[in-house]
Amino acid sequence: MSTLVPALPVDEYLAVIRREGEQFAATLQAQWLDATVPTCPEWTLRSLAQHLGRVHIWAAAHVEEARPDQLSYEEEQAEWGRMPADPELVSWYLGTVDRLLRALTTAPANVQCWTFLPAPTPLQFWARRQAHELTIHRVDAQLVTGPVAPMTERFAVDGIEELVLGFFGRRRSRLRSPEQPRTLAIRTDAASWLVHIGLDGAQPERGEGPADCTVAGAASDVYYALWNRLPLHDLRVDGDPAVLDLWTSNATVRWS
Repeated sequence: MSTLVPALPVDEYLAVIRREGEQFAATLQAQWLDATVPTCPEWTLRSLAQHLGRVHIWAAAHVEEARPDQLSYEEEQAEWGRMPADPELVSWYLGTVDRLLRALTTAPANVQCWTFLPAPTPLQFWARRQAHELTIHRVDAQLVTGPVAPMTERFAVDGIEELVLGFFGRRRSRLRSPEQPRTLAIRTDAASWLVHIGLDGAQPERGEGPADCTVAGAASDVYYALWNRLPLHDLRVDGDPAVLDLWTSNATVRWS
């Protein structure tokens, strides 16, 4: 099985965080804050912004403090503080982006702190994870306000790598096939992956091979669709489409 290694320099992730943070903030207009987020129907745009800002604070705290373990519930609450009123939401959110970027920029390259996916260094892990966390939630917000902006092929392929080899390469992945093993092939113009889905979990790998179903498309579309932000069935599908249903119903992601 392939080892997950960030393909992009930290500076590229930081540039994505700045750009995506500004795009996300641009969606936080008063007339939209009560709107339901279609891809996260339990949230409004307001609660999505609060969630994403808290995630930035959470990540920054681990890096700033070089924490060897995860923040406790009580420590998280203390870091987050009270949520802002609507008129302060944009400035509060941009402040969380600034804090995250400051933490990632000023930390030593060899900083040691808690992480939850493989990476060459903790700094690379947190820069990558926050760049993709922010990008996917920017899509959520733009699905409220429209239109959804695509990502570069380079960044989208990196995001597919993190999702497929990182999150679904873990033993605790919930991606399972309850009846018989199935294989999903994922293809873009730049890279390909296979995800072997069995009774006990998933085994992903880079490359091509026999599959029960193949899904293909532009890297940005595939990236969004694998995160269940666009319909997988809208991509080019060859083989048994029921395999895609395994993904959309079971491919949930947890931070740790």
